[in-house]
Amino acid sequence: MSKSLPKRSEDYSLWYNELVKRAGLAENSAVRGCMVIKPYGYAIWEKMQRQLDDMFKRTGHQNAYFPLFVPKSLFEAEEKNAEGFAKECAVVTHYRLQNDPDRPGKLRVDPNAKLEEELIVRPTSEAIIWSTYKGWIQSYRDLPLLINQWANVVRWEMRTRLFLRTAEFLWQEGHTAHATAEEAVAETRQMLEVYAQFAEEWMALPVVKGVKSENERFAGALDTYCIEGLMQDGKALQAGTSHFLGQNFAKAFDVQFTNKEGQLEHVWGTSWGVSTRLMGALVMAHSDDEGLVLPPKLAPIQVVIVPIYKAGQLEELKERIRPMQMGLLERGISVKFDDRDTERPGYKFAEWELKGVPVRIAVGMRDLDNGTVEVARRDTKEKMNLPLADIVNSVDQLLSAIQANIYNRALNFRETHTTRVDTYEEFKQALEGEGGFVVAHWDGTPETEERIKEETKATIRCIALNEPDEDGTCILTGQPSKRRVYFARAY
Repeated sequence: MSKSLPKRSEDYSLWYNELVKRAGLAENSAVRGCMVIKPYGYAIWEKMQRQLDDMFKRTGHQNAYFPLFVPKSLFEAEEKNAEGFAKECAVVTHYRLQNDPDRPGKLRVDPNAKLEEELIVRPTSEAIIWSTYKGWIQSYRDLPLLINQWANVVRWEMRTRLFLRTAEFLWQEGHTAHATAEEAVAETRQMLEVYAQFAEEWMALPVVKGVKSENERFAGALDTYCIEGLMQDGKALQAGTSHFLGQNFAKAFDVQFTNKEGQLEHVWGTSWGVSTRLMGALVMAHSDDEGLVLPPKLAPIQVVIVPIYKAGQLEELKERIRPMQMGLLERGISVKFDDRDTERPGYKFAEWELKGVPVRIAVGMRDLDNGTVEVARRDTKEKMNLPLADIVNSVDQLLSAIQANIYNRALNFRETHTTRVDTYEEFKQALEGEGGFVVAHWDGTPETEERIKEETKATIRCIALNEPDEDGTCILTGQPSKRRVYFARAY
C-alpha cells in the first residue's frame, strides 16, 4: 500500500504526484495537460465548494452562470487583460466536422465552417461578464451587483501537475460592481478575509494575507490581494486572490449608472477566485510519507470502523457496532464501516491511512465484551483504548483536536521557515537552506524584483498586510525601503 510511496525528503515532486494518484484523488487524462478528478478527490472539492458557497451567500452574493466561449472582440476590449492571457488561450475557429474523403472512417474540420469571429475558451470571465453587466446596470438602485459563478476555465499550460497547474481546472470567480471606489475596495478586502478564514479554519492552512507587487498583479487590476501558504518543501503557494479592478472593465465595456444626483458614472469593479489548486495545497501542506493527512472538516470520511472478527462473527458484530455507528452519524460525523471480506485488517489499516481518514476505530468481540474500542488518530498515529459508552463524545472531541493539531503543526512549520534578512547574501543563503518565506527590504521597483527573480528564482509573494512600516535599505540595491516584503520560491 503506502510503503512504496516515494519519500518527501528524497523527491518531493514525485511523492506528491504518486500520492495524488494512489490516494485516489486524481489522474492524468487522455487529453494532454488535463486531469480526471476521481470520486474521493471530488468529494473533498465538494466539501470545499459547499463551505465556500455558504460563506459567499452569507456576504450577500448570488450564483449565476455565463458562457464558456468569449468572442475575440469582447476578450480584447480590456487591453491589459487580453495581453496578460493571450498566450494561454484556446481558440475555436470552426463549428463543424465532416468525413475525410482521403481517410475513410476519419473526420476533418469542414473548411466551409469557419466562424466569422473566433471564440476564446474562457481563461477567466471578466470580458463576457462585464459585457453582460452593461445591460443589467442602469441606476444606483442596481448596485452593488454581487455575482459568483462556479465554472471551469482553460489556460493552455505546457508543463502541468495534477491540481496545481492543468490546462483545464475548476474554480469559482466572483465579479462585483459598485457605486464607489471605497465600496469596491471594501469588497476586495472582505473576500480576502473570507478566503483566509476558509484556509485556516477548514483547510488548517495558515496563510499570509497581502497585496501583490505590480509585476505579480492580475492583468487589468489596480490591486491584487492574495493569501499565501507555505508547503512542506519550503515553497509558497498562492491559495486565493481578490482583485480591485477600478473602472478598467467598466470603461472597456461602457458599464455606467445614473447616480443619486442624476449624473452618469462608470461603476467600480472587483473579481476574486479560488480553484482546485486548493486540493494541491491540502496535500502538500499536511501529508506524510504514509499518505494523506486530511483535516477532519474536509475529509470525505471522518471515521472508519474496521471490524476484527472470526468466521461466522461478522453479522453479530455488525449489530453490536450499529449503535456506535448511528450515534456518530447522528452527530454529523461521516462514517465508513469497512466490512469487506476480501481484505485483511492490516491491509484496510494501510489503505485508510493512505487516504488520510482522520480517525480509525478497530473493534472485535472481545473489545465489545470489555466495553472498549481501539481508536487511532491519523495525524499523530497515536492509538488509545476508549470506553464504548462515551465513544461518540470522545470521537467528536478527538476530531476537533486533530483539526487544531494539524493547523498548529503547519503554523509551527511556517514560523520556523520564515527568515528575516538584511543582506543579499543572507537572502540567498536562506533560500538555499530550508527555503520558506524570506522577509526582506525591497526598493519598490519592478527592475529590482525582476533581477532578484532571475538570480534566485524567488518572487515577491506579497506585501503583507500585517507587516509594519520599517525604514531600511533594499537587500539588492541599497536604496531606501519603507517596509519588508515576503519572498519565496513558489509553485
